[in-house]
Amino acid sequence: MNILILGSGGREHAIAWQLKRSESANNLWCAPGNAGTAAITSNVNIDPLDFGAIKNFIQDTGIDLIIVGPEAPLAAGIADYLDGTCLVFGPQSAGAKIESSKLFAKQFMQRNGISTAEFALFDDYGKARRFLKENSGSWVIKADGLAAGKGVFVTNSTDEAVEALDAIMIEKRFGDSGSRVVIEQKLVGQEVSYIVITDGNSFVPMLASQDHKAVYDNDKGPNTGGMGAYAPTPLVNKMLEERIKKEIIERAIEGFHRENIDYRGILYAGLMIVDGNPCLLEFNCRFGDPETQPQMALFKGDLAGIMADAAQGKLSVYKNLWLDKYAVCVVAASGGYPGKYLKGKPIRGIEEAEQNGAVVFHAGTVLRDGETVTNGGRVLGVTATADTLKDAKKKAYDALSKIDFDGIYYRHDIADKVLGITKNEK
Repeated sequence: MNILILGSGGREHAIAWQLKRSESANNLWCAPGNAGTAAITSNVNIDPLDFGAIKNFIQDTGIDLIIVGPEAPLAAGIADYLDGTCLVFGPQSAGAKIESSKLFAKQFMQRNGISTAEFALFDDYGKARRFLKENSGSWVIKADGLAAGKGVFVTNSTDEAVEALDAIMIEKRFGDSGSRVVIEQKLVGQEVSYIVITDGNSFVPMLASQDHKAVYDNDKGPNTGGMGAYAPTPLVNKMLEERIKKEIIERAIEGFHRENIDYRGILYAGLMIVDGNPCLLEFNCRFGDPETQPQMALFKGDLAGIMADAAQGKLSVYKNLWLDKYAVCVVAASGGYPGKYLKGKPIRGIEEAEQNGAVVFHAGTVLRDGETVTNGGRVLGVTATADTLKDAKKKAYDALSKIDFDGIYYRHDIADKVLGITKNEK
């Protein structure tokens, strides 16, 4: 198959890296791609939201399958627009609404008996502020629309909650995505990402993983798109995974059927494990980033074939898809992220980092006069595999120590919580 990957992040580089190993994949393109994808695919300078240009490229190049990485084109309806043009791996806009609208997602969960936190919706700042003042406690404040993973504020006091509300509704930090907010009960537990490939009827589970959203060590600071991830997580044993499948994934797929939503692609369940019970925080309609990086490092099946089968609505039973190892991804970010940061800083040490078996997935990078330079907040995802989680972590950080660019920042505690490592033990 000729395959076009849409996007420019670490997720897309990881998918491209794995597709190069797929027996069903022939030629690969990435639009617009980054410095990492340029080494293994043909980058195409097309905006992922320029549907007309994408369709023309598909027809001119003979693309058989398009894989949509980011959520914005899915929410805008690229799968609807390309229907009948080629196979599309990603849901149509009706299905993508589970990510593009927090309200729709929460109501969908309620309609389909999926456990989630109690919530309230507000489109009036005064009413939302009054609710917080009259209901003291810990709340999670969410912009209703898409915010690149940054529109969620986990607060511990009324003052923090009001500050988050101001950032969303008064400062308009996320534009129109913050014209409505969802205020939901804060759940206490461990967050887990459970992601499946579905054809709208059956599904193929990916390895359960754990993302690290906060920008600083010990989960301090504002939320980001993700500062690191590892897979598989021992937090999800076989019994808990069966519950997640039955109580969340299967109920969601049944709900799509009842609501006449033909959902094909990725279904991402962001979970909080509370006292051993899975509770759904959010749905996403695409692969996670950076969860995809460790998952792709451990995958050993025909990814292109499975994606094409899902797009055609004919998933089968697949066996032996995973290496019996662990993988850890640590994100190297630009100083200032998730706020303002500088671009165009030369990156040094990538080749040295990969000499011991680690893989450096590019995210915010670009080639400039033959040199790889920074071009985003999350710059690289240094990923390593090993027989144990502890060894995979060490291998990833050893590789990351070889990399440098002006303003480089990364968390030092990826996977520590599950490893039981305390600050004094590091």
